[in-house]
Amino acid sequence: MTPPFIKRYWIAVDRHKWVGIAGFLLIAGLSGVAAVLQPPPSETYVSEGILTYGTPPDTFSATGSALQQQGQAVTKEMLLSEQVINAAIQQLEAENVRLSPQILLRRTKVTVTGNESAAGSEGKSAPQALRIKVTYQDGSEARSQTVITALMQAMIDQSRQFNMQQLRRVIDNLNQLLPKVTGELRSAEGRLENYVRREGTAIDAAESGSLLTAITGSQQQQRQIRLALTGINAQLQSLQTRLGMTPEEAYLASALSADPIVADLRARIYQVESQQQIFAKTLRPDHPTMLELRDQLDVFEQQLQMRVGEVLGGNFRVNPLGDGRVGGAADRTQERSSIALQQIRQASSLDPARQALADTLVALATQQQTLQQQLTDLARSEQELRQEYAQIPNRQLEQQRLLQQVALKQAFYDQVQTRLADARLAQEETVGSLVVAEPPEAEAILEARLSGSVIVLLGGVLGVLVGGGLVMLLGMIDPTFYTPEDIQAALRQQEVPVLGILPLLPQDLEETELLPGSLPLVVANSPYLDRYERLRTALKRMGNETETQVILVTSTVSGEGKTVTAYNLAIAGARAGKKTLLIEADLRSPSHSACLNLPSAEPATKSAAYCQSTGQSTYQSTYQSTYYQPDRCIQPVLAIDHLFVVPSPAPQRYAVALLESPEMRQLIETAREQFDWVIVDTPALSRSSDALLLEPLTDGILLVARPGLTEEGILTETTQQFLESEDIQFFGVMINGADLALAEDEFTAEPSAVPIDALYPEVAQSEAAG
Repeated sequence: MTPPFIKRYWIAVDRHKWVGIAGFLLIAGLSGVAAVLQPPPSETYVSEGILTYGTPPDTFSATGSALQQQGQAVTKEMLLSEQVINAAIQQLEAENVRLSPQILLRRTKVTVTGNESAAGSEGKSAPQALRIKVTYQDGSEARSQTVITALMQAMIDQSRQFNMQQLRRVIDNLNQLLPKVTGELRSAEGRLENYVRREGTAIDAAESGSLLTAITGSQQQQRQIRLALTGINAQLQSLQTRLGMTPEEAYLASALSADPIVADLRARIYQVESQQQIFAKTLRPDHPTMLELRDQLDVFEQQLQMRVGEVLGGNFRVNPLGDGRVGGAADRTQERSSIALQQIRQASSLDPARQALADTLVALATQQQTLQQQLTDLARSEQELRQEYAQIPNRQLEQQRLLQQVALKQAFYDQVQTRLADARLAQEETVGSLVVAEPPEAEAILEARLSGSVIVLLGGVLGVLVGGGLVMLLGMIDPTFYTPEDIQAALRQQEVPVLGILPLLPQDLEETELLPGSLPLVVANSPYLDRYERLRTALKRMGNETETQVILVTSTVSGEGKTVTAYNLAIAGARAGKKTLLIEADLRSPSHSACLNLPSAEPATKSAAYCQSTGQSTYQSTYQSTYYQPDRCIQPVLAIDHLFVVPSPAPQRYAVALLESPEMRQLIETAREQFDWVIVDTPALSRSSDALLLEPLTDGILLVARPGLTEEGILTETTQQFLESEDIQFFGVMINGADLALAEDEFTAEPSAVPIDALYPEVAQSEAAG
């Protein structure tokens, strides 16, 4: 079987062959004209000279030597740069030789060899010398010599300019780098200086050992203070035992006993209490004398408490006793006051010996607090010294890192200064890297050109390629499908089911078992009938819940074979024993029922005046004469059992009104009730929307496509609308008119039992008469 690509190409050749022939003739004609008009070969001169790498003189700078080595790495682009061409043209103009840069570049050829390894003695490789071959072609020998000499001199000058440019670039880069390197060096030195100023003392103290000496001395002082605290604690404990007081109580008692006002107030209180005891034996408590003594006692006690507060500075606190006592608030206040006065009187009654011991106890407590504070300060100082000593390694490492940074920056700075001085020295020593190895020599040559026959042959080959390319291009941009494979690929991308591929039905009765007529109908047992039977079986399975019964057949454009498909599909259903009805709903084309020896439906014969007098419109009278009575419009096909046809009238002006009329709905409902299989043939979608008007009355739409007629854009748009619509039941696409080869077993069917003269009695009568 022919591949699809080859098939499409041959179809494109058949359709666009004149464009391909025109392209071939155009290219072939142009090649013939070029062969005829080709000028005879002329004599030209080629001058050739060789440049090589010149050994540089002794240089004192390393940069100059490196640039001389780089001078050997020349390329063709460098040797034919714009500067070289302009310099050569200026020199030629001075010698009255005028050439444009484009002509000079086109006629000049430069070949660079060398710097490669060549086999030397004993299998070792030796470097080849640099060789630059410069050739120039011209019609004049003298001018070719002059031009090649100017070119070689410009290349030598360019070599020196290249070295100078390299040196200037190096010096400029170093001058741009120097301020940055200097700034980084100064920044590194500043960071080191600040760090030494901040941490240098601690690092020096650690390195000299004074930090360890301070830590050891602090530890020794702490031991001495702990020994002194031990002795003081022993003395404090002995004095507290002898006095029965704490240092705070001893301080209070000593201060109160030494105050003369407190002593005077105590004496007065004792005197008043003595008088109360004396008068209490003879006088009642509410006696004026007793009341007066009580008032004096209250005054003296208040003065005593006030004086105690003045002496002690408000630091004296009385701890009330007897938390479990009961009584009123006044009784508890009086009781606390009496306890406080009792404590004050007891604390202020020290004799001189106990007062001396109390002063000693207070002094020892003060000394103990002093030594404890010193011990705490020494411990904290030792901890700080230890922390500082622990950070000494990190500080030393940081100092070493800063020193290394300064050293690196200094080395980099020294290198830049050295390179800068070396580059300035090399600038004074710069020379060119190229010298003339062989002076230019001119040689006469004949220009080689293609012969006329070769040009014509090449033009013919190019014309074939151009013609074939034009045919292929036109075939690619043509929107029409030319093979069933193209239609299948487009439908597969849209996920549209392909229900079948029907072959192209021939029209020759002698070669096939088809009946003659305007349509190729399969009414006998031919191999093509089985294809339509497969299509009918596929359509029966397309129903969602019930078996498909009413099928609407349409196409995108006219000529795709929808009417042939509808007729043969109805014949296939009838041959399968199904009571089948074919409705010709294409009211915009003539009827094809004559193919089955059936008369067309009678067109409307009533005049407009008659319709107007009876109140009927023209399309109403037409429909009533055609479809109003189903028993009259449904006609059986006598030659094919179970096949019935509803022929269409002549093309109607009011086709839409007829299709949307209640009579058409009634006809399809009657057909659904009385027939097993109903095929509705409708016009193409490009002509009208009649198929969409009848689709709600059917079970779904079958779309017919045909290679060579179906256009990609129309088919894709139509199927996309059907798939996106929720109201249209779309079965799929049937490809018609495919170039298929039928299997041999498909030709072994039995002859049809339907005689041809049953369909066409007039043909049989004419044959008998003949």
